Amino acid sequence: MSRKRAEKVSYGIVGLGRFGYALADRLSQSDAELLVIDKDEEKIQEIREITENAYVVKSLDKKTLMETGIQNCDVAVVCIGEHMDYSVLTTLNLVSMGIPKVIAKATSAEHGIILEKLGAEVVYPERDMAIRLANRLENAGVLDFMQLSEQINISKLMVPAKIVGRTISDIDIRSRLGLNIIAIENGDQVIENVNPDYQFREKDILIVSGSRAGMQKLTEWIEER
Repeated sequence: MSRKRAEKVSYGIVGLGRFGYALADRLSQSDAELLVIDKDEEKIQEIREITENAYVVKSLDKKTLMETGIQNCDVAVVCIGEHMDYSVLTTLNLVSMGIPKVIAKATSAEHGIILEKLGAEVVYPERDMAIRLANRLENAGVLDFMQLSEQINISKLMVPAKIVGRTISDIDIRSRLGLNIIAIENGDQVIENVNPDYQFREKDILIVSGSRAGMQKLTEWIEER
């Protein structure tokens, strides 16, 4: 894989566990350029249905990794979680290659601290999934939830029946709750530039950003009679 054959962002994925395989599969659906590495030949054969750039690699030393061409990717993702030493070594090698963005999966806070010190962006898939599920259970009507930081959360929720027919300026959740409606979906239609005069319709799905406290207040307001 050479940098850059096209304007597409190219991704290198190291490790084909559940997380790595799901990530590769999702990125392939967006027609991204993919390079995938794993020590398991059977997994590599399977992933070749998605990308031809799939390599069996028994060693994760810098020389072997460079032979695959992963250093030419725009983003490299280390999906090794069960063996911290392999995860740390691979992350160190990828960062030292000068790849613009290296993302690494962590399975504990201590693991994440080490990866961050090496220069990687850290993700916690199991923790993040638990947070998303907890927020869906806690907040009525929430279809999905993503926490970007302590103060920035994004929720996707079905429009409450109590506001159908009213406008965004009518309910004014920005001043009332400190939340912003950043997009509205209805069927195949997606409205990204939301006008304050927009009148809510049945089956609207609202994409709202703000603090977790604001999201909780929104839930309480929705549940009020």
